[in-house]
Amino acid sequence: MTFLTIGHRGVMGVEPENTLRSFLRAERSGMDVIALDLRLSKDGALVAVHDPDVDRTTDGSGAVADLTLDELRALDAGQGERVPVLDEVLDAVHSPLLVSVGDQASVAALAALLRRRDLASRVEVGSAHEVVLAETARLLPGVRTTLYASPRVGDTEGVVHRAQAVGAATVATDVRLVTLAAVEAAHAAGLRMTGLGVDTLDLLRLARALCLDGVVTDFPEIRSTGRFTA
Repeated sequence: MTFLTIGHRGVMGVEPENTLRSFLRAERSGMDVIALDLRLSKDGALVAVHDPDVDRTTDGSGAVADLTLDELRALDAGQGERVPVLDEVLDAVHSPLLVSVGDQASVAALAALLRRRDLASRVEVGSAHEVVLAETARLLPGVRTTLYASPRVGDTEGVVHRAQAVGAATVATDVRLVTLAAVEAAHAAGLRMTGLGVDTLDLLRLARALCLDGVVTDFPEIRSTGRFTA
C-alpha cells in the first residue's frame, strides 16, 4: 500500500497556513495530498481558514462567520497572502485535496461546488464530527471521508467502529497516541490509518514502525525522507 505524505494546511511549518502560497509549495515539494480547512463566510463563501475567527492567522479580528468575503479578502493572511476561497485552491493546485469541515452547512456548500465542477473524485472530506461525515456520504455518495479521532485507552477498536458507522475510509489521529493494535484493527476492517503531527524524523520512524498508511506534516522536508525505512 502506498505511504502518503499529506501537507498540513499546505506546509504550514514554512509558509502561512491555508494560503495559496502554502498550497503551491506543498505541491512543488511533492506532497501526495494537500490538507486544508474550510469555513463559511457571512455571505456563504467557502474560505480556507482553520480557526472560527481570523485573529491568529491574519492581521484582522472577528469570527469568520461574521465577515463577508470582501472583508476577509482585505486581510493579510501572512506575507501578503489573502484568505483563499476553495475555487481558487482548486484552480491553483492539481494535487488531491483533503478538506476538513466542521458543520453541515459547510458540507452542503462543498457538495454543491464539487457537483458543479465535477471534482468530487479529487477531494476527500475530513471531520472530527460523525454527523458531518454522515451528511457528506448522503450528499456526495462515493466520496472518500476521513474521521479525525483518538483511540481511547483500552478501546482500540472503538474508533474503527465509529469510522465504519459513517462510512469513513480513513481514521486520522495524533501519531503519538496510535497503538499497533489500533492500526491492525483498522486494517482488518479495510480502513486506512494516518498519523497527525509527524514533523520530525523520529515521528516518521514511529509512523513507519506502526505500519501507518501515511502522515500529516507541517514540513516539506518530511516528503524527501518519505521513503525512509524504519
